[in-house]
Order: sequence, then structure tokens, then C-alpha cells
Amino acid sequence: MFARLRSSAPVTPVITPEGVRAWLVTRYEDVRAALADPRLAKDWVTHMTPEDFDINVDPVQAYLDQHMLNLDPPDHTRLRRLVVKAFTPRRVASLRPRISDVTGELLDTMAAGPAETDLIEAFAFPLSVTVICELMGIPVADRKSFREWSGTLLSSRGTREEARSAAVAMHAYFTHLVAERREAPADDLLSALIAARDSGDSLSENELLSMMFLLLVAGHETMLNLIAGGVLALLTHPAELKRLREDPTLLPSAVEELLRYANPLNHATERFTLEPVTIGGTVIPAKEWVMLATASANRDPSRFRDADRLDVGRDTSGHVGFGHGIHYCLGAPLARLEGEIAFGMLLSRFPELALAVPESSLRWRPSSLVHGLEVLPVRLR
Repeated sequence: MFARLRSSAPVTPVITPEGVRAWLVTRYEDVRAALADPRLAKDWVTHMTPEDFDINVDPVQAYLDQHMLNLDPPDHTRLRRLVVKAFTPRRVASLRPRISDVTGELLDTMAAGPAETDLIEAFAFPLSVTVICELMGIPVADRKSFREWSGTLLSSRGTREEARSAAVAMHAYFTHLVAERREAPADDLLSALIAARDSGDSLSENELLSMMFLLLVAGHETMLNLIAGGVLALLTHPAELKRLREDPTLLPSAVEELLRYANPLNHATERFTLEPVTIGGTVIPAKEWVMLATASANRDPSRFRDADRLDVGRDTSGHVGFGHGIHYCLGAPLARLEGEIAFGMLLSRFPELALAVPESSLRWRPSSLVHGLEVLPVRLR
């Protein structure tokens, strides 16, 4: 579908599952430029009205949505500055021993269990959620609830009532956790954000809770889908899997290629036009939603030769798996490190790893935003 759109309708109106019109942009050149275009805004609370949406916006979900990914400068700049130190390459590198330990523990459990397992349930989800929870200071024991809440909020098939219920539950959980951590601070990102909030460092209570929502959901959802989608890509390309096993020095480039090829997200989070904007020769009117299909851009043959072929040694420079511009993924260093450790240790521990079901039977989650498998049955030995 993306290939046909890039060829015949690279900027085209579409209808979202909620019944709202948006403009889907699919060519690499257009997507990358639009990601950094200040005429495409994010802060819909400030610039949009209910009439612009043509849908009812739930106030609880709107409350959680006021995080830096949905804001424009200067608010975006102010909030990003508060958390950027937690995700610098040096700070992330210090997490390597702990990520390796968690990965090893999960692989030990898998090795002691049945020969066939769901790689998402046994490995991808617990690894991704444990790492982000420990970094933020959120109890890992509550990870089942996180998965249910984020799955509901990101689904394109759920009802508005289900989404509101998940948002209310997540809001209540974060409110309670913040109160607890105020009484007993710890050495974690949540405590640092609370300290910034309580010292008057331009962080409102609303923004604090929204920041937690963003970091938790984005931190485990994208990594879960990268691991599962990446493993599927490798298992269905045995020559590239063999190449990576024989040369582990390819792991860094393999992670970048899997980000490009497997695409944990179908498109960047939505933007809207502040004024009429011309993209790819098409004029998009003011107050219109725009969806930038990063998954399509990463498969555009005008930018990547043989774009539909997996190549773990490829030069992937310029891929938009982490976005581009001021909203470039803050967690990119963590995702790269976690990916290298996860793929490297998994492939080393289980040399006979294989799909346990036909690829055609696998189901993808019903979500416009995330590109993720529901389950990934594998045979370990």
C-alpha cells in the first residue's frame, strides 16, 4: 500500500478509525522535511477547538496528552530540558550492566521452560518494561496494568469508553505514585521530576503526570515492538540472521537496519497545519491533521537502495525510525543499547531459534500508530 501511495498519491487524504480526516504523507523526502517544519504544530489544546476535531475530546485523556511530544516551543523546549540528562549516551551507557543482567535472567527462565514460547510474553515485554520502569522508579510489579492500559489507549478498535477507563486508571495510578514518592524520594527519574516540580522549575502537576505517561508508554511500547518485529525479520531472512550470528560486530548497524525495516511505529504522532502548507506539491489547508508515515519513508527506494530487502550491514543514515527535528526521540540512545544487548544475547543463547508457526498466521495489533505483533510464537531449541 505504501509503495502504491508513494508512486501515485504521496500526499493523500485518509479517514482515521475515529472518522476524522487526515493527510497521509508517504515519500521519504516529504516526511523528513515535514518532521522539522514548524508550520506543522503539535499543541492541539492551544490551537484547535472542538469544531476543528469534529469529535469529542475526553478531558482525562487530554490531561495525560499534555506532554512534550504534544507541545511546541517554548513549552516543548522547557520540558525536554528537564529529562534530557537521563538519556544522554554517557548516562545510558552506565545502564549496560543492569540491562545485561535483566536480559540474562529472562533468557535463563526461557531456557528452563518449554521449547516453544511467546517471545513477546517471555522476553520482549518484560525486558522493555523493566528497563524503563527501573529508570523512572516505577514498580515493575505493576507492569501487567501498564500493558493493559497502553494497549487500550493505542488500539484503533477499542471504544471511547474503554479508552477513557484506561486513561482514568493510569491517571489515578500516577497521582498515587507521585504522592508516595514525595514522601520517600529515591534516586530515579520520577523523584528528579518531582523535585523539579516542587522547586518551581516551570513544571506543573499536569505536565509531571503527562511526562510519566509519555515516558512509560513510549519507553516500553517502541522497544517491545522493535525486539519482536526485529526478531521476526531476522527469522524470515536466514541469510542475514546467519551473517549477524557470525559477525556480532554488525549488531549496531543491525539495530539501525531493524529500526528502518521493521518500523516499531507506522507513522509519527499527529501534527496539524497552522496555515495552508504545501507538501509534495499538494496544498493542505489550515487546521488539518497530518500523518507522516515514517514506516513508508524508511522503505522509500529513492533514499534506500533495495529498500524492501533486509541488510544488517546497510548504511541506514538518515532513517526516520526515531523521527527528525526537535521531536527526535529522546530515548534513542537507550533503544540502541537495549536493542544491541537484546538481539546479541538472544541469538547467542538460542542458536536454533525459529518461528513456531507459519509467518502468515501472525496477527498485528489493531493500531494506527504502533506496528507491533500480538504474539510471536518461537521454538527455542
